[in-house]
Amino acid sequence: MLGVMIYRFGSYELDTAKMELRADGGLRPVEPQVFGLLALLVDNRERVVSTDEILEKVWDGRIVSDAAVASRVKSARQVLGDDGKAQRFIRTVHRQGFRFVAPVRVERETAATPADHASRPSIAVLPFRFLGAPCPHATIADALPHELIVDLARLRWLSVTARGSSFRLRGADADAGEIGRLLGVRYCICGTIELRGTHLAVGVELVDTRDGSVVWAEHFAGALGEVHGFREEIRASILAALEIRIPLHEAALARLVVSENLDAWSAFHLGLQHMYRFNRRDNVAARALFQQAVTLDPGFARAHAGLSFLDFQAAFMGYTDDLGNAIELARGNVTRALELDPLEPFAHFAMGRTYWLEGDLEGGLVWLERATNISPNYAQGIYARAWTESLSGRPAQGRTHVDLAMRLSPLDPLHYAMLATRAFTHMARGEHAEAAAWVERAARAPGAHVLIALIAAVVHVLAGDRARADAWAANARARSPGLTRKDFFRAFPATSAAMRDGAATALATLGL
Repeated sequence: MLGVMIYRFGSYELDTAKMELRADGGLRPVEPQVFGLLALLVDNRERVVSTDEILEKVWDGRIVSDAAVASRVKSARQVLGDDGKAQRFIRTVHRQGFRFVAPVRVERETAATPADHASRPSIAVLPFRFLGAPCPHATIADALPHELIVDLARLRWLSVTARGSSFRLRGADADAGEIGRLLGVRYCICGTIELRGTHLAVGVELVDTRDGSVVWAEHFAGALGEVHGFREEIRASILAALEIRIPLHEAALARLVVSENLDAWSAFHLGLQHMYRFNRRDNVAARALFQQAVTLDPGFARAHAGLSFLDFQAAFMGYTDDLGNAIELARGNVTRALELDPLEPFAHFAMGRTYWLEGDLEGGLVWLERATNISPNYAQGIYARAWTESLSGRPAQGRTHVDLAMRLSPLDPLHYAMLATRAFTHMARGEHAEAAAWVERAARAPGAHVLIALIAAVVHVLAGDRARADAWAANARARSPGLTRKDFFRAFPATSAAMRDGAATALATLGL
């Protein structure tokens, strides 16, 4: 929340919480309607406020004469020691309305305490700056940030400042630290929009308000004629980037904290980094950190879902021989997560993956669809849907979804798995040369686990490249000497007969 907001201009202070106008520390009497008019003009000082808007906001839409509006403007000027000739504070824009033109500083009566590091990350989206002369397309500078606020509010792990508060800082000459202090947030999104002929250029930055560092930045460009699709692309890209960039940044900060001093969110974000590495040692490390998080905060739904993901991972990667127990643990942890937060996309994602362990792809797909319905730009949820669709004989749908996931999150820690899923979509259609090209990229990608090497070996056999197949099979055996065809089909329970038969033949050829 913005809290007690004070606008300072000249020797005046406009306190919107107490509905007070002060001059040199003393109260200046002002009628309620005049105060409302002043607050409206100061709050929207970057633009002209029309008479219609004044009627709507100050008179609640009641019909009054132009003379009544002019009278309140005159009173507002008088209380500020201004007049219609000097117009030092309120300027009349002929036939358009009025604008507050004096320089304004935005402050709080009591400094906001920065968001506690134990709480979930918080963010504010500021109105973007339109560079250039006003024109009809300038409205996107407000529309896009407003849409982002609505979209970000769906992210259950992120606290988002409401538009009414963040848009008060429009045009304020405040640095990141001041924004964090005024709004009580850890992060802010700001941007610029520029019209270049028939194209719009949009620049966006994610800033850490604690030190002013830029965590992520991107530029977009699109044709004016396709502005609506362009806006959708920008929103989707920003949302997907935040899902990755903020947790990575939080984890980097948490590494600077002594482990016993970690709070729940810091422990969780550190655990995420270990979770994505898909090996025994990091699985154990992630489990300890997630357990620390739920001990510190038993109501932390995402951490319970993280424990479920690790149970799934242990079975998927063959770290345990007790598949039934792994499934029971995974379901128990994610059920608790869903009890705590039924709308947490990561929990639905984790639940969907537990069904893979039983070979129930259709059962898993139901949960994965829920994850992406709750958060339509959740790249990992979209990828998991694609994986399930590909193995269950719907490669066209799988390809559409995995391409979307890679476009939304090109630096995702599971990017190698997305590439492998793209290979599966070709394998399912008998396009083995294309599958080989994609799986080669997947197996060579950073973080690719041993089962990706095994997929590469299988696909290269089907593509007729025995040398590459033998090389990847040797790589897989070196990393996991006991690997067998049973491990392959446990991890990839394809219901497509063509995929299963092709994989079985390839594995037999490789002696697995």
